[in-house]
Amino acid sequence: QVQLVESGGGLVQAGGSLNLSCAASGRTASRFAVGWFRQAPGKEREFVAATSRGNKYYADSVKGRFTISRDNAKSTVSLEMNSLEPEDTAVYYCGATLDYLRVKMPRMYNYWGQGTQVTVSS
Repeated sequence: QVQLVESGGGLVQAGGSLNLSCAASGRTASRFAVGWFRQAPGKEREFVAATSRGNKYYADSVKGRFTISRDNAKSTVSLEMNSLEPEDTAVYYCGATLDYLRVKMPRMYNYWGQGTQVTVSS
């Protein structure tokens, strides 16, 4: 069992930055790949970034703007978001999966956090 708690969301102007954090707990949390997804109203949950066995993956829409990092000692995975755009507005979720390859597919995730709202104003 893994518990995930996101934090760090908020309201920011376009061009600004936010740093999201996903705190993981549970005896086997370090074994899991962790991904960030987002869901805007009326849209499906979409992949943003993931870290899996030392590899990092990004959606094309966030490459060069977002950075995912993992601190196993603190059991946290962070998502640094820069040059934010109004299109980045969504609820951001972190998830954990043991499928180390299909990290871009939300249905492969076993555990999810409750989400944190990110709103980017124009």
